[in-house]
Amino acid sequence: MFAGCVNLRNVIVQGNLRMSTITLRVLDGSDRGKVFESIAAPVTIGREEGNTIQLNDERISRFHLKIQQDHEDLVLTDLESTNGSKVNNEEVQLRILRHGDLITLGRSTLIFGSRVEINDRLDRGDPDRKVDSKEAGSRPSGENVAVKSGRQEDPSCRKALLAHSPPKLPDRLSPGQAAQLSEVVEFLHMHVRHVVSDVELDKRKKNVELTREQWQKMIDVQARLSEYLRRISNP
Repeated sequence: MFAGCVNLRNVIVQGNLRMSTITLRVLDGSDRGKVFESIAAPVTIGREEGNTIQLNDERISRFHLKIQQDHEDLVLTDLESTNGSKVNNEEVQLRILRHGDLITLGRSTLIFGSRVEINDRLDRGDPDRKVDSKEAGSRPSGENVAVKSGRQEDPSCRKALLAHSPPKLPDRLSPGQAAQLSEVVEFLHMHVRHVVSDVELDKRKKNVELTREQWQKMIDVQARLSEYLRRISNP
């Protein structure tokens, strides 16, 4: 664990105690695209009413996990959930959170921190060194993340990505709608292009290595896509 990981720039004052606030964004799952901003700790997440954040996911326990403040740290505790909790794809019972961490419970994935908080963490940086792909996840922000080419994925998702006929663009767009859609696609294309052009390919290991900053950029693209999809589905 790393002490002092959370920048307490966003705080609320409760009596004489300064309490940090939490921002969580849902990247994947039935609630993808939802954003829970500046929530005062402690926060509980589960599928039942009575949680600070209630998620619609049958693989999540009634009261699945809790995030609470301990001095200057924000600590995630798994509440003896049936299917467990992961931080950066690693099974955890107790973990100090850092802005940019991915929290997985059930079929849902959330990113911890606002974009400002994650950028602040990246700006502070940490000593740069390579890490093994098995260890990637709970490491300082300057370290590299090895992305395995053989990672397990949802077969239907993989099939869709490899399909010869991708989904068609909507027909009969007005000039204004076409311009708006073009701006969205161009924005996402620009971010992906910057990451792809800078990645390192280790031909011996068949791995692609990303810096922590590149990895966070890809996660941010996923977060923006999740938010777009939710807004399109719920205009």
